[in-house]
Amino acid sequence: MLIRFNVKNFLSFDENEGGKSEEFSMIAGKVRNKKEHTGDDGNLRLLKFAAVFGANASGKSNLVKAMDFMRSTVIDALPDGYTEKYCKTNIDNKEKPSYFELEIKLNEKYYAYGFEIILSRGEFCSEWLVELSADNKEKLIFSRDILAGVYEFGSFLNARSLREKMDVYAEDIQDDNSVLFLSIMNRNKRTLYEKYKRVSILQDVYLWIQRSLDINYPDEPISNYSYMADTENVEEVCNLIAAFGTGITGFKMVNVPVEKVISHLPKKVREKIVQDLEKLVIETKKNSDKYNKGFIMRSKRDFFILGLKDEEVICQTIQFSHNKKETLYEMSEESDGTVRILDLLEILLSEEGKTYVIDELDRCLHPSLTYKFVDSYLQMAAKKNIQLVVTTHESRLLDFDLLRRDEIWFVNKRKSGESDIYSLEEYNARFDQKIDKAYLEGRYGGVPVFSTVFPIKEV
Repeated sequence: MLIRFNVKNFLSFDENEGGKSEEFSMIAGKVRNKKEHTGDDGNLRLLKFAAVFGANASGKSNLVKAMDFMRSTVIDALPDGYTEKYCKTNIDNKEKPSYFELEIKLNEKYYAYGFEIILSRGEFCSEWLVELSADNKEKLIFSRDILAGVYEFGSFLNARSLREKMDVYAEDIQDDNSVLFLSIMNRNKRTLYEKYKRVSILQDVYLWIQRSLDINYPDEPISNYSYMADTENVEEVCNLIAAFGTGITGFKMVNVPVEKVISHLPKKVREKIVQDLEKLVIETKKNSDKYNKGFIMRSKRDFFILGLKDEEVICQTIQFSHNKKETLYEMSEESDGTVRILDLLEILLSEEGKTYVIDELDRCLHPSLTYKFVDSYLQMAAKKNIQLVVTTHESRLLDFDLLRRDEIWFVNKRKSGESDIYSLEEYNARFDQKIDKAYLEGRYGGVPVFSTVFPIKEV
């Protein structure tokens, strides 16, 4: 689970007034009500939900982009356009390091992983992974001062053979400022982790960033609809869909011609699918099972499952029924709001341990639907270890009957252009206060300040 995220010198986030990085935290505050909104292990209470409010261009989406930038850099490589991602409100920032750090709870322990990088040159300056304890002590796992060409491992590497092996990996990139050690240690190292369980934390942290940190943007599908394809309880899914007033009362997996799907795809994508299908044929022949699930293809308004059944390629899609009638409708015939709800249902049916981050939760949704989704999520999350962080404009969520004070965050842009992020808990807001009204009046910042659109002419 996510504990904290810190960022500095990235897009609209510069250092705060104290010279430190901007911090977003899922650590529960002093609020006493709605304890079911938190997970408590006896040492640390973590929130399962947080909503970030702010005006357009205040920096809400930049917080999501900062998390995604860190994730992409660790899992893949520096994303396109990275040299221009530093905070440009100060010309000196071009040559200053940008700072990214995640604190996470993993296997009942706490860890902090981060790195610094001069984005304009694509040069990493430092990297670290430490284990944190409830008494604020740190246990070093590894650190790199790349500028000085120095690295260090913690005392957990007490086996000589393991230490020698890790030294070889570290020395290979000791002066290489273009790569991260955590990334290198998760490329073709399966045998290492099978033999030395002691260093598996390097794999565990990497896999959490890769698989458990699920970041989503408003113009991209959130779900691949696997919950529809794999669910054993179709009735449960139908009841969930119907509860959001979509008019959908049922759905079916329907066969469609493979040629119809593949023929419209770009050549490279088509060739890749053919290769994947050939691999499925080989795997199916090796296995005793006659059925292999295949893979899912999802675009903004289309959904297909390509797979094998008895060594024959099949293609299926979802079609929906409305109001108990037999007529079936394709997903492309459903409204944008319905498709958005179908995406969000993935979260309500999600597995344990995931942290979802969704930019513009209320995109295409009626305010009442946004409220109902958050309410439904909080009821579900009370029984699971799961987290959801959203950005939104929906002021109806600013409701103490729904949320705790520490679940409400604001992003505000200074006159100089930098973004500040802060929690409602920093304000002394009474529980009987109309928070949505106060927010819209600008009491907490994070709302647009309008100037005259048409200047008044003197006559």
